Amino acid sequence: MTIYPEAFAAHLAGGATTVCQCWKLTRKDGVVSGFTDHDLPLTADGVACKPGSGFAASEARSSLGLAVDTVDVEGALSSADLSEQDIEAGLFDGATVETYLVNWADPAQFARIRKAVIGKITMTDGRFVAELESVAASLDRPNGRTVRRVCDAELGDARCRFDLGQAGFTASGVVASVETADTVVVTGLDGFQAGWFANGIVKWTNGAAAGRAVRIIDHLMRAGEVAFVFWDEPASGPRPASGDVFTVVAGCDKHFETCKVKFANQLNFRGFPHLPGNDAAYGYVTDGGNFDGGPLVP
Repeated sequence: MTIYPEAFAAHLAGGATTVCQCWKLTRKDGVVSGFTDHDLPLTADGVACKPGSGFAASEARSSLGLAVDTVDVEGALSSADLSEQDIEAGLFDGATVETYLVNWADPAQFARIRKAVIGKITMTDGRFVAELESVAASLDRPNGRTVRRVCDAELGDARCRFDLGQAGFTASGVVASVETADTVVVTGLDGFQAGWFANGIVKWTNGAAAGRAVRIIDHLMRAGEVAFVFWDEPASGPRPASGDVFTVVAGCDKHFETCKVKFANQLNFRGFPHLPGNDAAYGYVTDGGNFDGGPLVP
């Protein structure tokens, strides 16, 4: 339920109103942008909202119960704020969009009328349409943990608790050359053995891809060169180039042995390494079997 400040409610109850809509878009990486369907820039809830973006919203509906309400927001792609490359690179996937009703004659009078998450985005002829899903949409998604042998934490996060600030687990380097869309030759990592950064995360700190993070599928040593092969590289969007600087963290394949030997962090392992497989679950007692109560998975 939207709560309107007293002064704003009085304005809405008047004979003539001066209202417009504003959108506050917050990406998962923390970047915040503001847009409005008004013809002049204004500030709502501390966010500068830009006009001229072609933003327009479809009919919105709020339903009682657990039904998932959606509304579409349409706008023009602009190189300054919303580029096709950024959308295809996934920078707006899962972003939060807050819709405000604002008195453009007195922007201090506003109310947040909706909070949603960007679902599907379609693009055509230089325009995009973003489907905004209500908070109830999260009820349709699987939640909770999956019981499996491998760890489900990310190296260095609050559940893993490993200190990536330790020497040897975080490094910086420079791109020497780009071989293919998913393979680059790098310098500055000669002191690390092959495979040390496999399954790790590289983050670009400058260049066209600055701010992007990519997972490494393989860390190769060949003829005195060090190369990274990326797990997933978008078909289009900002890519690293020769001379770009990056930071990289050691890779973890989520297995218990790696957690114990490579990181000495086995006490914080978030998997179930001794989970029996289907063969054990459907097995039965046979002569000569080992039934000493020990773990089925070493």
